[in-house]
Amino acid sequence: MAGLRRRLVKRRIRIRRTRGRRLRRALVVLLALLANLVGAAVVAYHLTKIPEPHPETAMQSTVFVDDHGDYLGRRGPVDRQEVPLSQVPRYVQEAVIAAENRSFRTDTGISPKAIARAAWATVSGGDRQGGSTITQQYVKNALLSPEQTLSRKAREALISIKLDRTRSKDEILQGYLNTVYFGRGAAGIQSAARNYFGVDAKDLTVSQGAALASVINIPSYYEKAGSDPKVTAKLVDRWEWVLDAMADSGAITSAQRAGARFPAFRFYPPGDTDGQRQYLIDAAASEAADRLGITEDQLARGGYTVRTTFDLTAQDATAELAADGTDKKTGEKSGKKTGEKTAEEKAAEAKAGGKKQAEVTANGDVRVHTAVVALVPGDGAVRVLYGGADYASQPFNDARDGAVEAGTALEPFSGMKLLAPLTDLTRTAAPTPLRLASAYATAAAHGVYATPYTVAKITRAGRTLYEAHPRTRTAMTRADAGTVAKFLYGRSDAPLATQTGAAGLRTLWQTTYDEHLTLTVALFAEHPAKGKKAALPAPLPYTAGSRSLSVAEGVWSKIVGTAEGHDPAAEPNPGLPTGQTKPILATR
Repeated sequence: MAGLRRRLVKRRIRIRRTRGRRLRRALVVLLALLANLVGAAVVAYHLTKIPEPHPETAMQSTVFVDDHGDYLGRRGPVDRQEVPLSQVPRYVQEAVIAAENRSFRTDTGISPKAIARAAWATVSGGDRQGGSTITQQYVKNALLSPEQTLSRKAREALISIKLDRTRSKDEILQGYLNTVYFGRGAAGIQSAARNYFGVDAKDLTVSQGAALASVINIPSYYEKAGSDPKVTAKLVDRWEWVLDAMADSGAITSAQRAGARFPAFRFYPPGDTDGQRQYLIDAAASEAADRLGITEDQLARGGYTVRTTFDLTAQDATAELAADGTDKKTGEKSGKKTGEKTAEEKAAEAKAGGKKQAEVTANGDVRVHTAVVALVPGDGAVRVLYGGADYASQPFNDARDGAVEAGTALEPFSGMKLLAPLTDLTRTAAPTPLRLASAYATAAAHGVYATPYTVAKITRAGRTLYEAHPRTRTAMTRADAGTVAKFLYGRSDAPLATQTGAAGLRTLWQTTYDEHLTLTVALFAEHPAKGKKAALPAPLPYTAGSRSLSVAEGVWSKIVGTAEGHDPAAEPNPGLPTGQTKPILATR
C-alpha cells in the first residue's frame, strides 16, 4: 500500500509539472485546425462562383389582357412574369421582409443559427428546418438544387455570403420576389397578385401585400384561403402578425395598421376557363408572334404582356346569349311541349314550302353553331370573337376560320366594283364571319377597309415592343358605301330586322352596323362527324331566327353599354340620309 501511494503521488506531481506544456500543445493543435478551417473557407469562398439561375427559373409566361386591362389568360410553361422592384410597392417589399427575414436589410446574407439548426437536423435525421434568410432562399430556389445535404447547405451559405457582398439588397430582393413560389401555380409576385387578387403587383394594397407575404411560409396550404374556412382563419392570424411587425418597424403607419382589413381572395380552385377565352388567346397569340417575328412557343416563354382589342365583358355576355335556353346538340328551346308549334315555327314551315316539321326542324343529332364578330369600322379592332360554345370540345374557331354559306348575306354588294382585299367577295360562296363583318365595316366607314386585328400593344418589363396602328385602304367608293346603307335600311323600318333568303334553312346571318361598331352573327347547323363519316350540313331549327336576333340585340346593347355612356345609335350613320341615326341590320 505504501508503494502504491508513492506512485500515485509521483504521478500527480508529474501531471502538474507537464500540464502547461500539454495545454500549450492542445492550443497549438486547435489554432492550427481553426486556421486550416478558416483558410479552407477563404479558399472555398474565392473559388465559389455565383451560378446562373436555373433555366426553368428564367422562363416566364406571357399574359393576355383585354382592351380594358382585365386578365384574359396566359401561355407558357410556368406562371411567372418578372417585374422590376420599382413596380412592387415599398409596403409589399416590407411585408415580405417582415414575414420571412426581418434582419434582411442588415444581415450578411446568412443566418448562422439557422444553418447550424439545419445541419444538425440533417445529421440527426430530424425534421427539415427553416429560418433561412431571404438571400439563402433565393440561392436555394433559383440557383441551386433543393437537395438537403451538408455539402449543398455549405455551398448555399458561401454563395449567399458572396451574393450579399457583390449585389445590392434591392437586387437580391427583386430576384427573390420574381422567383419565390406563392401557391396556385404562381411563381413570383406579379403572377401571385393576378392569381390571388386579379391585379398587377404595382396595384396591390397594404392588406393584399401582407396576405401574399404570409402565404410564402406554406404556399401549398395557404393557396386555398378564401375557399377553405380553416385555412383562411390560420392565414388571418399570420397576416395580423405580419402587419404588427410592419407597424412596429415603421413600414406602415398606425393609421394604416388600424385600417387594414383582410382582403377578399379570388375563389380557388378556379373554374373551367377553356370555354371562351382560349379562342381569344389563340387568335391574339398567333398575331402577336407574327408582329414580333418569333414563334408562338417563343412568345409563350418570353414574359410578354399582350394587350388585346377584346372586350371581355361583351365576350362573356355573347357566350351567355348564344347558349341561353338552347341545347348545343339539338338546337331546341326548352320549356316547349312535345309536338307544339310556335308561331315562328309555323311561319318557317310555310316558307319552307309546306314541308312537314320533321323535315325542317333539327333532330337529336344536329349541332347548331353560332359565330359572332364585333369590330370597329375604319379601325379594325376586334371587340368580340365568339367562335364556338366550348374550346375544350371544339378548338376550331368558327368566327375566324369557319366557312359559312353566304346565301344572300352578300346581296347588298352585288354589282359593285370592289377593290382589294374585297375584290372577290361577291364570288365567295362561303366567307368566314370575320371577313363578312369586315366587308360591312368597310361600308360603315365610307368605303375604307381596315384590316381586322386583335393585338393592340405588346410590352415586356415595362418596355413597349409593339403598338398597333390601323392599316386601312379604300375598298369601295363612298357612293357605293352609301348604296349599301340605303339598301339595308330600306328593307325594314325597324332598327333590327330579320330576313330569310336564298340559302334556305342551312345558314342564317345578321349584321348590325353604324360608324362606331359592326356586329355579325352567323348560325349554321350540321350532323356531327361519326367515325369515318364526315360532318354534313343540316337544317337550322325553327328557333334560329329568334336566337340570332336575341344574340345580335343583346351583344349590341352590351358593347354600347360598356362604352362609357356612348350610344352608337344616337350618332350619324355613314351613307344614310342626313339626320338618320338608326343602326343598320343586314340579314340574308
